[in-house]
Amino acid sequence: MTSEIQIRKCTTLPDFHRCVEIQRAVWGESDLETEPYTTFVVVNQTGGQVLGAFDGPTMVGFTMALVGVRGTAPYLHSHMTGVLPEYRDRKIGRSLKLFQREEALSRDIRLIEWTFDPLETRNAHFNLNRLGAIVRTYIPNFYGVTTSPLHRNLPTDRLLAEWHLDSPRVIAAINNLTPDPTEAPAVIHIPSFVGAGLARPAPGEPARHSASEGGSFTSSQQSQIRSQFQSWFSKNHAATSLRFTPTGADYLLHPWSDF
Repeated sequence: MTSEIQIRKCTTLPDFHRCVEIQRAVWGESDLETEPYTTFVVVNQTGGQVLGAFDGPTMVGFTMALVGVRGTAPYLHSHMTGVLPEYRDRKIGRSLKLFQREEALSRDIRLIEWTFDPLETRNAHFNLNRLGAIVRTYIPNFYGVTTSPLHRNLPTDRLLAEWHLDSPRVIAAINNLTPDPTEAPAVIHIPSFVGAGLARPAPGEPARHSASEGGSFTSSQQSQIRSQFQSWFSKNHAATSLRFTPTGADYLLHPWSDF
């Protein structure tokens, strides 16, 4: 955990109202698309997670996860994580995720999932390389086209991260024991674009939505990337790591099976 910043559960109405304030500051969505404080109340009441990052008495970031069930096994769906812009570059996002993992394991929950934009390669680096998540599912236009300027008026295509909390892969990743990614049977390249884009989150600061490298992707380029992911996932491959290149970043995919 970073010095001075403390992570704890949020359980009070003032905490939940503050989560909404941070949400507005981070994503800038319309009132209709902003989660109300009552959502946080219900998540807390029904076994989900609302966790806050505090600088003294002031909450500066949060993560919120809902309860899900696969077959008979419970899991958490981490719906959003946000850190105020002035508090980025302090590994607060990592502290929130590690606290989230420990809290889930304390209740015998072994899986947390969340979605992220495949064009957000710094988030992908954090999710795959630093946390040890894998990806086997591509969801086209998950939220629909929203009012958030961070979505660039594109369909909200999302990759589904699977974080298997007590797996050897995750334990190695969170302890910085994973070697740098090199080669793989399949590669999907995400080009970088130089343009007047929105500010990006720092590595280690996961977010539900954020801006791409320069914000210059077109719907046609997004569709091409979507097709590549869907093709490899249909062949039972998983995205397991990401490497940066002079022209962008590569997702590295390997054959994957739970058996």
